[in-house]
Amino acid sequence: MPFKFIRMEIPDVVLISPQSFGDQRGFFMETYKKSDFADNGIVFDIMQTNFSVSSKNVLRGLHYQIEPNAQGKMVQCLRGSAFDVAVDLRKGSPWFGRWVSATLNAENRNILWVPEGFAHGFLTLEENTEIMYGISSEYSKEHERGLIWNDPAIGIKWPSLDVILSDKDMVNSKLAEADINFIYGDKI
Repeated sequence: MPFKFIRMEIPDVVLISPQSFGDQRGFFMETYKKSDFADNGIVFDIMQTNFSVSSKNVLRGLHYQIEPNAQGKMVQCLRGSAFDVAVDLRKGSPWFGRWVSATLNAENRNILWVPEGFAHGFLTLEENTEIMYGISSEYSKEHERGLIWNDPAIGIKWPSLDVILSDKDMVNSKLAEADINFIYGDKI
């Protein structure tokens, strides 16, 4: 199997370490194989892919879409480095409001699986950081929501507090006021 699946402290979030094969030409690796992922509890059909390039200290997030257009995301850093975060928003979950993180970069080539029912965001740690992610549901403005990045109720320990935000991300909701409709156990 060309992948190592590592369950995070919230076990539905999975860090995936793909095996690469290199020679004098460079390297090759698989980044997704439906059967291997399904064998490890990740059932995922890519409906959309997104790509971003960001300066250092850009914080994108914490984003999610409510049902019926919830999104699972498979996130990978192609260039640079990012501190990637998932926050559990599933009502009834033993981890509700808790977060996990992984540093994704071009050297480790790791992929983070963030299932539906989680808010997702990342902070870029280097200039010109490139992030690519596959998504399980298409973007829907009507269902788009966000959590404020520095909500003390969540308490994410970001590597930097000197962040660059979009106007939209500056006014995201706190967890206590967030519009969420995920129920633990519904899809996972």
